[in-house]
Amino acid sequence: MKTIRKIIKYLPQAISGKDQEFTSGSIRKAIFLLSVPMVLEMMMESVFFLVDAYFVSSLGANAIATVGLTESVLTLVYAIAIGLSMGVTAIVARRVGEKDVTGAAKTAVQSIFLGVGIAVIISVIGILFPKEILALMGGEPDLIAEGYGFTQILLGGNVTIMLLFIINAIFRGAGDASVAMKVLIFSNLLNIVLDPMFIFGFGPIPAFGVKGAAIATTIGRGSAVILQLVILFYGWSRIKVAFKDVVFRAGIMLNLIRVSLGGIGQFIIGTSSWVFLMRIMAEFGSEVLAGYTIAIRVLMFTLMPSWGMSNAAATLVGQNLGAKQPERAERSVWKTGKYNAWFMAGVSVFYLIFAEMILKIFSDDPSVIENGALSLRVIAAGYIFYAYGMVIIQAFNGAGNTRTPTIINFFCFWLFQLPFAYLAAITFDLGVLGVLLAITIAEILIALIGIVWFRKGKWKKTVV
Repeated sequence: MKTIRKIIKYLPQAISGKDQEFTSGSIRKAIFLLSVPMVLEMMMESVFFLVDAYFVSSLGANAIATVGLTESVLTLVYAIAIGLSMGVTAIVARRVGEKDVTGAAKTAVQSIFLGVGIAVIISVIGILFPKEILALMGGEPDLIAEGYGFTQILLGGNVTIMLLFIINAIFRGAGDASVAMKVLIFSNLLNIVLDPMFIFGFGPIPAFGVKGAAIATTIGRGSAVILQLVILFYGWSRIKVAFKDVVFRAGIMLNLIRVSLGGIGQFIIGTSSWVFLMRIMAEFGSEVLAGYTIAIRVLMFTLMPSWGMSNAAATLVGQNLGAKQPERAERSVWKTGKYNAWFMAGVSVFYLIFAEMILKIFSDDPSVIENGALSLRVIAAGYIFYAYGMVIIQAFNGAGNTRTPTIINFFCFWLFQLPFAYLAAITFDLGVLGVLLAITIAEILIALIGIVWFRKGKWKKTVV
C-alpha cells in the first residue's frame, strides 16, 4: 500500500519532468522518475511499428513482408542511431554530473552534425537502390514491385530517424526524459492520423498503399525532429543550444566518435544478425515471414519499455560517475535490473497464454497466425534474461565503456546465434523453430556473460 501511494505521489513529477537531481537521495525514486518517461518514450517508438503493421496488414502478406524486410534493413540505421545515442547519453550525462552544462550543449551540436552526415550517405543508397535492397533480402519479384516505394522513402528519409534518436539521447543524458517522451507522443499521434490517410486515400490525397505508411511515418518523425530542435534552441530543457555553439569542434567530435564507435559496433553486430535471421526466414515463404514480422512488432512493444528502464540505468550511471559516486551508480544498476525483470516476467506469461489471440488482431491467415504465435512464445520464454541483459549492457554504455558490450555481442550474435540459426533451421530442418531458439539462447548468453563482466567493476574507471 505504501508503494502504491509513492507511485501516485511521484507519477505526476515523473511525467512533468520538473528539475530533478539523480546523484543524491533515494535511488529507487531516481529510477522511477527516469524510468516512467523513458518507458513511455520507448513504447511510443514501438507504436510506429504497430500502427504501420495494423494498417498495412489489410493489404496482404506481401505488404506485411515488405514492411518486415525494410525494417530489417532499417535496423542498420537504428544501429548507427542508437550507437551514436549511447555516446551522446554517456558524455552528456557525465558533463551534467560534473555540472558542466555548456560542455553538454557543445556535445549536443557535434552529435547532430555527425548524425546528419551519416544520414545523407544512407539516403543516397536508399533512394537509388531500393529494389536491389529488397532482392538482396530475399524478396520475391511481386513483393519488390509492390513495395520498393516503401523502402525508398524510409531509407531516403532516414535523417528523421537518426536525429530523433540522437536528440532524444541528449534529453535523456541531461535527465530530461519527459521531454523525449512528449516529443514521441506528438510524433505518434500525427502518424496514427496520417497512416490511414496516405495508405487508403483521403480527399485529395490518393491511396498510396504500403508506400503511404512510409510517407506518414516520415512526416510524423520529421515533425518531431523540428519540435526537438525548437526545444533545444529555445532552452525548454536543461540543455540550451545557442547559435554561437553551432560550429564544428574537432576535439569534442573526436571524443564523441571514440565513445560512440563501440555503441555503433555492438548494434551493427546485433542488428546485422537480425537482418540475416530475416533472410533465413524468407526461405520459408511470405506467410511465415509475415507471421514472424508481426510477432517482432508486437514483441518490440514490450521490449521498448524494458529498453526504457535500461536507458534509465545508463543515465544514472553516467551522472553518478560524473559526480564521483561509482558505488551509487552500481546500486542503481542492480535495482533497475530487478524492476525490469519483474515487468518482463509478467509480459512473458501474457504472451505465452494469449499468443494466437494477439496475432488474430493483425491477420486472419491461419499460417500467419500459427508462425507468429510460435515466434511470440519462444522469444518471450527468455524475457527475464533479456531484462537483466539489457540493463547491464546499457550500464556499460552509460559509463562510456562501449567496448565491452561490443565484444559480448560479437561472441553471442555472430559466433553463436547466426551459425546456430542456420544449422538448426536449414541443416537440421527445424525451420522457423530453429531460428527462434537461436534468438532466445543468444539473449540468455548475453545476460549471463554481461553480469559476470559487470561484477568485475572495471567500467567504473572509464574516462569520457
